[in-house]
Amino acid sequence: MITAADDNGPGRFARDEWRCAAGKLVVLLVEILPSPGRANLPAHHHHRARSSPLGCRIYERSVIIALRIWLSSAGAASAQVMQLLRQNPDGVDVTVYASNVDPGAPALSVCDVPALEPRHVGNAEYAAFALDFCRTNEIDVLIPPRRLDALAGRAEDFAAIGTGLMCSPPAAIRTLTSKVRTYRAAAAAGLPVPPWRVVSDAAGFRAAVDELSRTEDSLCVKPCGEYSAFGFRILDDRPPSLSSLLGAPRPVASTEAVARALERAAEQGDRIPELLVMPYLEGPEISVDCLSTPAGELLAGIPRSKNGRFRTLLDDAVSLDIARRLVGHFGVAYLSNVQLRHLRGEPVLLEANPRPAAGVFQTAFAGVNLPWAAVRLLRHGDAGLERPPRLNICLAVAEAVMEVAPRPTIPNLHPAAPASPVPDRASHTMLEA
Repeated sequence: MITAADDNGPGRFARDEWRCAAGKLVVLLVEILPSPGRANLPAHHHHRARSSPLGCRIYERSVIIALRIWLSSAGAASAQVMQLLRQNPDGVDVTVYASNVDPGAPALSVCDVPALEPRHVGNAEYAAFALDFCRTNEIDVLIPPRRLDALAGRAEDFAAIGTGLMCSPPAAIRTLTSKVRTYRAAAAAGLPVPPWRVVSDAAGFRAAVDELSRTEDSLCVKPCGEYSAFGFRILDDRPPSLSSLLGAPRPVASTEAVARALERAAEQGDRIPELLVMPYLEGPEISVDCLSTPAGELLAGIPRSKNGRFRTLLDDAVSLDIARRLVGHFGVAYLSNVQLRHLRGEPVLLEANPRPAAGVFQTAFAGVNLPWAAVRLLRHGDAGLERPPRLNICLAVAEAVMEVAPRPTIPNLHPAAPASPVPDRASHTMLEA
């Protein structure tokens, strides 16, 4: 028992403490009340009271700081992931750190602590920056969607400073960050892949187009590395029609225009990245958001079809099986994304990303919080997924506007210091347009 006093006289308190299921230290103070009166907790205690029928008041207070989660290379969709982390089902307080090479990135205005990342640096320098940032800011969990090749294999280094690194093993990162290596390894493992050719000059490009165009499939070309949709072109040698000119723009180029661009680049001594020539897979894309153990065992997979502004959370056993086989074969850990399209009626692999998709937050409509489940899995070995997801749900993607707290200029320091105190989250509101 402990005794404390304030201006209203002495009070007696029984004290106990324990760690809750989320690992949070909780201190319980029970004030013994010999007669009716108000609580006598010292002023420096941060507490909340609960009523009790036993002639006492019970006070709970947390004496551990919030879980610190760093979203590096945070894109615009990270704002939705931040909401899921803060609204986690375990009720754990979360402080979100976010960084980007661009000081104007929207994610830096909706996180709790913004920071700048170094631009145009090698893997060793980026890894040193990340380790220093985690050490300085006492980061508990790092969720990196980019620069995975710089961080993969450094989990023990981060663990030594108390940070859990959410990243797949180096072998999986090296394979899945190249579409060519992905297709080769996936085909060898018996996974369905489309026909493809890799080229790096005009002659190889023309030969690949000539070979693959012997079917009735339309063709496309895109870089082999991680470029999102940058560099993607549908190959179409037909002159534009009036309807195509008046309709929505499409990323279209003629075979000869691409070949000449490659020739000019070679003449000028420009470095030409490897390009992939393959059938253009039309129809809705199916994106499977995955959560898996560090050994690659799939714990949850939610297929999402994309059709314009509509998304459908699918009950699709075939797509889920392909994702399960791929994640298990490559040993992909934690959050990842497997994209499929159909070729002549059969699903084939489009690409696989050893990182969460930008639209992973949409799976919250299935009744699961995948980002938080991944954090639980990383820290405690248990994802906490107790119910199957709700599927066959149609979603509409609408624009949203967010009010954010004004911020001063973020200093360009490495590790970057917080630009301002943690803003009042109550000032952050979202309006659906």
